[in-house]
Amino acid sequence: MGDEGRGAPDGAGVVVHPLAPIVCPSSRVLILGTMPSPASREAGFYYGHPRNRFWPVMARVFGERVPQTNEERAELILTHGLALWDVLARCEIRGASDASIASPVPNDMRVVLDEAPIGAVFATGATAARLYRRLCEPATGLPVICLPSTSPANASWGLERLVEAYRAVRLAAEGAGPETAAGGRVADGEGARGDG
Repeated sequence: MGDEGRGAPDGAGVVVHPLAPIVCPSSRVLILGTMPSPASREAGFYYGHPRNRFWPVMARVFGERVPQTNEERAELILTHGLALWDVLARCEIRGASDASIASPVPNDMRVVLDEAPIGAVFATGATAARLYRRLCEPATGLPVICLPSTSPANASWGLERLVEAYRAVRLAAEGAGPETAAGGRVADGEGARGDG
């Protein structure tokens, strides 16, 4: 369970999720991170850390150019039938360290599920997947597929390997069932930081 049930770790502060979900009525696949990093909160958008590989990975998966603006990032997500949000509405966290999360409070997934016919849920790292399973899945009834973190802290996963793992998102968006999209297995979601 990690630090999730204990008080705030040293140097941690309470963070309230500042970003609205990116979703539209044609979204079929929900991608969830844990909580926006300080860089993402400053940028006002998901995966805003300049070294996070989420946007280059998603661009490669869908054969698009890497989006440069928040508007282009939202367009990439929505054009391909995706929705993007985070598992947590509030938590105590030190910087961008998912390992330091304490007192997690989940987002209300009905906000997305009432807007779109979501058929598959992916988490961008092991902590997001674990928190979703514990805090959200009982209410949504939708299982989560854990993808590897695109954070620079997950250096053991190179860009090509990440692109290959994230192809499951495209397959699910194109109508393959979640198990088929994930190749019948859940990807290894290693990575201790959520520099999203």
